[in-house]
Amino acid sequence: MQNNGARVVAVCISEKKGTRKREISLGVLLENAGLIGDAHSCRESIRQVSLLASESIQKMKEKGLVTDPGLFAENIITSGLDLLGFELGTWISIGKTAVLEITQIGKECHRHCEVYRRIGDCIMPREGVFARVVRGGTVRKGDRILQIDIP
Repeated sequence: MQNNGARVVAVCISEKKGTRKREISLGVLLENAGLIGDAHSCRESIRQVSLLASESIQKMKEKGLVTDPGLFAENIITSGLDLLGFELGTWISIGKTAVLEITQIGKECHRHCEVYRRIGDCIMPREGVFARVVRGGTVRKGDRILQIDIP
């Protein structure tokens, strides 16, 4: 499953829950907490960081949705990585030091988001992947993403 061509496309945060995220140039992942400055960062959560593949976002573009980073409330947009192919418990490294553990694939959508209300579909409940931060570090556009063995 390891793919040396996998990269970070964007890093996004929002200060309040329920609002769309905005792209930032550099994110800091805090061990066992999440992305600093993001409203979803939480020590008690198994969903500290959300990831979404750019390939999934492309499906929505093909349905006519105009998108920009953060529209689906994702923290990290990836490219060249089969996020849905990971098993729970898989570890991935991002950049030089950050390590995430995949903890959940998909999520229950309790109330429909802005995207769903606009076009009748949203990919995050089906294709969003969630992780906890095992080791902190910085993350930015262009960083390499690798599946790693659990030490």
